[in-house]
Amino acid sequence: MIQVLKTIFYFGPLLFGFGFLTPLVSQSIVAVGWTPPFGLTPLVTGLLIGGTLGIIAQIRGRWI
Repeated sequence: MIQVLKTIFYFGPLLFGFGFLTPLVSQSIVAVGWTPPFGLTPLVTGLLIGGTLGIIAQIRGRWI
């Protein structure tokens, strides 16, 4: 059980990026009425932005 929690906390920034930032960005795009480029849906755009920020935070070890 401890090893599972360590693994979850290790990947915390990545999970936060996909689990929280993705829906936040997606809903913000819809609320503002912005049309994403290249024919992407708001969800895919949110996945790209949230996932990218999560991966960067995971690699760097910090958000800022």
